[in-house]
Amino acid sequence: MKLLTLAALLAGLTGAVGATPVGLWKTIDDETGQPRSHVRITERDGRLSGRIEKLLVPPATPDCVKCSDERKGQPIEGLTILRGVRRDGEANWGGGDILDPKSGKVYSVRLTELDDGRRLEVRGFIGVPLIGRTQVWERLEP
Repeated sequence: MKLLTLAALLAGLTGAVGATPVGLWKTIDDETGQPRSHVRITERDGRLSGRIEKLLVPPATPDCVKCSDERKGQPIEGLTILRGVRRDGEANWGGGDILDPKSGKVYSVRLTELDDGRRLEVRGFIGVPLIGRTQVWERLEP
């Protein structure tokens, strides 16, 4: 019994240290506090990307009409909004960008895991992280 308890404790510690934001997240609008979408974050070659899997609030238009890059005119549902993010410390990720499909603007991004990976602080900014906006997403599944 003691061996089983020790194994479970060690597995929990290993999971916390090696945790990543990979999984399905419910985005929460920082202005309204309401859920907006489900975003699936995946990792490939040490870099994260995130794609909108499901919209919880129908947009005014289903396509990203305000986007100015290759995503212009693409359906918002299925759109990759998070790109090129890499580990930057034990619980932080950065160096990539995030798209706001509503405005079409692209921001630098920093991700910080909170509450043992159950929540994710998503900070979009221009220039320095002090100037920007923060959303806290909730994990739906690993």
